[in-house]
Amino acid sequence: MKAEERWQARFRASRMTLPNWARQAPNRSIYRSNATGTWEVYAWDRATGATRQVTERPKGTAHATIDPTGQWIYWFADTEGDEFGVWWRQPFGGGTSELAAPDLAPGQPGGIALSATGQAAISLASEGSFRIHLVRPGEPSRLLYEHPDAAWVADMSLDGQLIAINHGEYGDFRHPALRVVRQSGDTVRELYDGPGKGVLGLRFAPVPGDRRLLALHERRERQEPLVWDPVTGEQREIWLRDSGDLTAEWYHDGRGLLILRDNRARTHLHRYDLGGGGLTLIETPHGVIEEAAPRPAGHVEYSWSSASRPPVIKSSNGQVVINAGGPPAPPSVPVEDLDVPGPGGRIHALISRPEHGGGPFPTVFMLHGGPTAHDHDAFSPEVAAWVDAGFAVVRVNYRGSTGYGSAWRDALRGDVGHIELQDVAAVRRTVVERGIADPERVMLTGTAWGGYLTLLGLGTQPDLWAAGIAAVPIACHQTSYEDEAESLRAYHRALLGGSPDEQPERYAASSPITYVDRVRAPVLILAGENDTRCPLRQIEKYVGRLAAHGHPYEVYTYDAIRGSLVVAERIAQMSLQLEFARKHLRH
Repeated sequence: MKAEERWQARFRASRMTLPNWARQAPNRSIYRSNATGTWEVYAWDRATGATRQVTERPKGTAHATIDPTGQWIYWFADTEGDEFGVWWRQPFGGGTSELAAPDLAPGQPGGIALSATGQAAISLASEGSFRIHLVRPGEPSRLLYEHPDAAWVADMSLDGQLIAINHGEYGDFRHPALRVVRQSGDTVRELYDGPGKGVLGLRFAPVPGDRRLLALHERRERQEPLVWDPVTGEQREIWLRDSGDLTAEWYHDGRGLLILRDNRARTHLHRYDLGGGGLTLIETPHGVIEEAAPRPAGHVEYSWSSASRPPVIKSSNGQVVINAGGPPAPPSVPVEDLDVPGPGGRIHALISRPEHGGGPFPTVFMLHGGPTAHDHDAFSPEVAAWVDAGFAVVRVNYRGSTGYGSAWRDALRGDVGHIELQDVAAVRRTVVERGIADPERVMLTGTAWGGYLTLLGLGTQPDLWAAGIAAVPIACHQTSYEDEAESLRAYHRALLGGSPDEQPERYAASSPITYVDRVRAPVLILAGENDTRCPLRQIEKYVGRLAAHGHPYEVYTYDAIRGSLVVAERIAQMSLQLEFARKHLRH
C-alpha cells in the first residue's frame, strides 16, 4: 500500500466510542461511530446483538446519551455544525423522534442529566446567560438556574430529587464550584475550595436512594476523586500514592470506584474498594484509554489505542467488546518520550519519526488545543499521515496542559500564549541539537488553541519556523470575544483576568494580530464558516493585515465548525496540509 493510500485508509477506517449503557437496563447501550463517513449515534441491544443507526445529520452528531431506564436516546441537534441548537429524543427501539423540551429556545449545549423518573435537566447558554431548566414530559419546562457566569449540569440523582451543577459564579470558570439543588432550585449544599482549586461534579451513585455524588477536587495540586453526601455534608477523599491526574467512575453497586490515572501521556486503571479502602491495579496494554466503564458483572470495558496501534473497544476480561466493522486502520510508528529542561520546569514531549532514514527530518510541531488538554500516546491518523509523508512530528505538553498537576495546568497567568511558546522553543532547540529536526525545515501547526499558538509563534518567533498551518485559530482575542459562544467568553475572562474592556493590554499582548507585521513564513489558515469557537470575522481581520503587508498566505474555509465529524472533510484538509508543507519545506 502506497503512503497516500495508507494514511487515507486510517481516516476511512470505522471507529466508534465506548458504548454507554443505561444504568437500570445494562443490555441497552448507545455509541457513536463514523461507519457511514460521518460520526452518528447508534443503538445496541446487547441481549439480541442488534444495532441500528439513530441519527443521520449532514454534519454529524457530537453529543448523545441514554436515560437510566434505557427507554430513550437523547442527542443534540445544531444548525449546520455551529454548536447552537436543541435536544431531541427517540425511543430506544426506534420510532418517531421528538423535541426533548419543545418550549426551550436553541442555545449552546452545557450538558444534559436524566433521572429514572423521566425528568431531564438541560443546560443551554445564549445571550449572555447560562440557564438550566428542569424538564418533565408533557409539562412546561421550569427554570432551575440562571447566571451570567458559566454553569453546566453535572448529573441528576436517579430519583430526580437532586441536581448537581458546576458553576463559575466566584469569577473563575477554570476552577468551578459545585452546587447541589433540589427540583425547586433551592440549594442543598455547595463545595467551593477557594481560588485556584476547582471542584468538578461527575455522577451520583447509580443506586436508587443513594445521595452520594462523585466529584474531583484539587486540594493536593492535582485532580483527585471525592465522594460527597450533599445532604449531610460528609466527604471522603480518595488518595493514590502514584503520580498523575485522576478521574473516576462508579461501579454499578456503588461499592467501588474505577480510577483512571493519567500519567505522562498514558493511562492506568485501578479499582478502589470503598468498603475496605483497597486499591487494585487493572491490567491493560501500554497506551491510552479514552473512556472506561465498569459493567454489572464486575469487568471493565474501555476504549484503547496507542500511537502505533489503532483503537479497539476491549474488556478487562480479555475480550473485544464490539467491532467497528470494515477493514482495520493500518498501524503506525510508536512514539518516543522526550524530557526537556524548560523555563518553567521539565517539559514532556512526544516524538514520532519515519521508520526509514536517520534524520535530520523535516519536522512538524503539532500543538494541541485546549489549552487545558494534552497530547498522549494514542492513535492519531493526522500524526501517522505526516510520518508516512517523511516528516518527524513533535508534540509538546507545554505549560497549560493537563495531566501534569494543577500548577502546570494553571501556569498561564499574565503572559498567555507566550508562556506556551517558550516551552515549544525549548523543545525545538533540543530536537535540532539531537539531529531529529532539520533546523531549516521546521513547521508549526495546530488546531483551535494550537492554531492560535501557531499564528502567535509565527509573529513572535519568526526565526524558528519555516511555515505554519493554523486550523480554526484565534487570531485576535478581542474580536473573537465579541463573536464567540458564551462559554468561550467565560473562559476568556477566566484566562485573561476579565473582558477586553477590563484587560485591553492583555488581550492585545496575547493576540497574533498584534505581531502580524513580523510574520515571515508562509501560512495556511483553515477556518469554519459557522464556527462559534474561533469565529470567522477575526480570522478575516488577520488575513486582511497579512494582505496589507503583501505576505503570502492561503485560506481554506468549510461550512461547519466540526469538519472533524465528517471523514471526507478530514481527508481533504489533511491533503491540503501535506501539499502546503511539501511546497514550502522543499520536501
